[in-house]
Amino acid sequence: MSAAIQHSLAPAGGKTPEIAIFGTGAAGLCTAMQLKKAGIHSFTIYEKSDGVGGTWRDNTYPGAGCDIPSHLYSFSFEHKRDWSRKFALQPEINAYFEECAEKYDLTRHIRFNTEIASAEFDEDTAQWHIKTTEGEERMADIVVSGVGQLNQPFIPEIAGRDGFKGVQFHSARWRHDVNLKGKRVAVIGNGASAIQFVPEIAPEAAELTLFQRTPNWVIPKADRPYTKLELALFKAFPFLTKIHRAMIYLTLERNFLAFKKDSFFSKLFERQARKELESHIQDPELRAKLTPDYPAGCKRILLSNDWYPAMARKNVHVETNAIDHIGENAVVTKDGTVHPADIIIYGTGFKATDFLCPMEIRGLGGRLINDAWKDGAEAHRGVAVAGFPNFFMLYGPNTNLGHNSIIFMIECQVNYVMQCIEEMMAGDIAWLDVKPEAMTRFNTALQDEIKKSVWAGGCTSWYKTESGKVTNNWSSFTAKYWWQMRKADLENFAKVARSKIKAPARQAAE
Repeated sequence: MSAAIQHSLAPAGGKTPEIAIFGTGAAGLCTAMQLKKAGIHSFTIYEKSDGVGGTWRDNTYPGAGCDIPSHLYSFSFEHKRDWSRKFALQPEINAYFEECAEKYDLTRHIRFNTEIASAEFDEDTAQWHIKTTEGEERMADIVVSGVGQLNQPFIPEIAGRDGFKGVQFHSARWRHDVNLKGKRVAVIGNGASAIQFVPEIAPEAAELTLFQRTPNWVIPKADRPYTKLELALFKAFPFLTKIHRAMIYLTLERNFLAFKKDSFFSKLFERQARKELESHIQDPELRAKLTPDYPAGCKRILLSNDWYPAMARKNVHVETNAIDHIGENAVVTKDGTVHPADIIIYGTGFKATDFLCPMEIRGLGGRLINDAWKDGAEAHRGVAVAGFPNFFMLYGPNTNLGHNSIIFMIECQVNYVMQCIEEMMAGDIAWLDVKPEAMTRFNTALQDEIKKSVWAGGCTSWYKTESGKVTNNWSSFTAKYWWQMRKADLENFAKVARSKIKAPARQAAE
C-alpha cells in the first residue's frame, strides 16, 4: 500500500504561501519533496544541525539500525532498489535521506545550524513570526513541524551525576573519541538503543554493568544481507521492489493484533520471546531477571539476535536494583552495592511525550501550545491543533507505531497537509484552524480505542504520560489511518478569508 498521492498546486491570483518546515528528518524531507513535486518552491527548512537525516544523523552509536525492513522504511515514491540488507544500519539509512535531499535539490532551501526558539501566530496578518535561538526573526504563512517524537535525549536526574570523574554521555550523542577497550562501562537503560549498542561494545569492555529497570520482550530479527541475485532482480525488474514492499507491509500490519489486550497474537509473541530467552540464557537467576512480568507489547517489542548472547557473557552483569546515586568513579545502588565505572552510557531514550520542546509555540491569543496540552498532548488526526492556525505537525501525538513503518504514517500526514495547502491556495483563505469539537471528537474515539490495547495498562512506558494518558501511539491498524487521511476533512476546519486580514509583511524564501 502506498500513502503517497500526487499533488499539483496552482496558486490563485499569483498567491503562493511562504512555508516554514522545522527539521530535516524523514518528515521534513518528505514535506519538502512533495512541495517540490507539486511545483511549490516557496519554502524554507530550518535545521538545528549541520546535516540532514534527523534521528538517523544523530544516532551514530555502534550497531545503530532500524527494526523495520529497509524496503518499507523508505518513501513509497522514492524506491531504493539496492538496500544492502533486510534491516539497514544507520549509515545506509542516513545516506538514503541525503540522496533524497540531493535529488530534489533541497539543500538550497535548508538553513543549517539554525535552531527554532519560538513561533507565534499573528491573527491580524495571518502569519507566523518565527525566532531562532540566535535572535533572528523570520515569517511564514504556514508552519510544518517535522521534529517528531524522538529528538530530545532524556537523561534521568540521578544524585551525584555531575560529580562523576569519568566520561558520561547519552547514546544519541555518542562519543566516538572515547576508547571503551579495557574499561569498566556502566550502561543505564536497556531499551531499543541499548539492545543494539550493548552487544557491540560488550566484547571491548573489561566489565559492563547494565542497570535495568524492567526487562524487554525480545524476539529474533529476521535480518540478512540481500543476495547478489536478489539485488540483480530488483535492479532489472523495479516492480519486484514494490511487490516486496507490499508483502513486508502486510506482514507487519498483521502484527498489530498482538497489541490487543489478551490477544492470541500477543501470546504467540510471548512464547517466541521466552523460547529465544531460554535457548541463550541457562542461568536461572539471570533468566528471571530478563523475563518480563507485563504483557508483550505494553512496552516496545524489541528485535535482536545478539542481545541474549551478550547478556550471557562473563564480563556482563545485569543489575536490577534501583540506582541510589552516582559517585566519583562508581554507580551505587539502593542496596549499598558499589559498581565501579570508568564510563557511563545513558541508553535512557528521549523526552517522547514533550512534543515540540524546547520550542515555544503560541497560537491565537498568544496561547502556549504546552498550556493547551497540560493534560497530555493531542491533535486532530495527529496533525492539527485547535487554536493554532496554519500549523501542522508530522509524527505528532498518537501517530507512533509499534508494528509498522512510521514512514508510511508520515506520507499519510504529508498528503493531508498538502490538501490543506491546496485548499488555501485555491480560495480566498488566509488561515485554516481545526475546530475544537472536531479535535475532541477524534481524540475521544482514539482514547476509547486505546483502552482496548496493552498500552493502556500493565506497565510504564514512553508511550504515555505520568498520569497514564497514551499520547504517542496510534490506536489501530495503519490502514485505518490511511483511510482517514486519504482525504482532508476540511469541513472540520474554521476558515478565515484573506480579505478580512491586514496585508502581511512579505518575505522571500532564501
